[in-house]
Amino acid sequence: MKAVYINKHGGIDVLEYGDVPEPSVGVGQVKVQVKAACLNRLDLYTREGDRGLQRDFPPSLILGGDCSGDVVEIGEGVLGLSVGDRVIVYPKMTCGQCVDCLSGKDDLCSRAQFLGTASNGSYADYVVVDSGNAHIIGDDITYNMAAAVPTTFLPCWNILVRRGKLKSWETLLVLSASAGVGTAAIQLAKNVIGATVLTTTSSEEKAKQAAEIGADFVINYKEESIRDRIKEITGGAGVDFVLDHVGADFFKDAFYSLKSGGRYGICGATTGLRAELHLGLLFSKQIDVFGAFMGSKKDMVEITQTLNKGYINPSIHHAFPLSETSNAHKMMEETNFFGKIIINP
Repeated sequence: MKAVYINKHGGIDVLEYGDVPEPSVGVGQVKVQVKAACLNRLDLYTREGDRGLQRDFPPSLILGGDCSGDVVEIGEGVLGLSVGDRVIVYPKMTCGQCVDCLSGKDDLCSRAQFLGTASNGSYADYVVVDSGNAHIIGDDITYNMAAAVPTTFLPCWNILVRRGKLKSWETLLVLSASAGVGTAAIQLAKNVIGATVLTTTSSEEKAKQAAEIGADFVINYKEESIRDRIKEITGGAGVDFVLDHVGADFFKDAFYSLKSGGRYGICGATTGLRAELHLGLLFSKQIDVFGAFMGSKKDMVEITQTLNKGYINPSIHHAFPLSETSNAHKMMEETNFFGKIIINP
């Protein structure tokens, strides 16, 4: 089969496209013919060997986590799936045996591994996953839409729905509207919860696109102060909730913009891993700050149901053929996009 893989860490030039052996199905697993794979920052970090993702070579590693496709082979002991089912793949593989997994907190599994990082992933014609990681999608859901869902909507669901319990009468600030998590958070907060959504971005075109997918107020941080504009929009009250997937660059403005009793959920740090926290404001304003890394299997079930019912419609910026994966990585590195970048084998 065709695949894109790496034999060493480095820049875009280490991506190789060629023939590799087709994976075999084990007990409790299914083979999926990949129709769409989706880029995430994790793919770039894995390629680069950055943020603790260094590994030894050989063997080579096929990159890619998020994907969708058709079930083409069923392993022994698999129930609930059939050959021909259209599925979306949950890319986090948990052990199913630790205390956290057995108590329904599988998102905390200490043995968890990611498709495309710890094992061969979805930049390929076929991928093999545990049957519990494959979820059936409706006939009206495109493969590109489905592939764009897991790594962006999982942390948003974890933060806004399960843990943060955002309400329809509350205000949410989403930092960086244009990235995949940003577009997911806007849609989830507006279309599923019904909250008032404020967001930030860097251009007039991106601001227009953010408004089109549900943002009520868009702040262009290149032209205006985030903190001052939030004061103006909220009448000085501040926001109830912040969803942050960008990290250091905007932490201070966002944190200071929270009202008393506000919540601050963090699921990424693309602009930097370290920020200064004002402890006086943390306790005097009784602010909750918490982190989220992906989500649980139950979250994935609920997200798939929400997708199938048409409440969310992932934003797709561009789709590349598998042979042009290097161009897809280049586009993500340049950050001049809105939504998700797709690869079609």
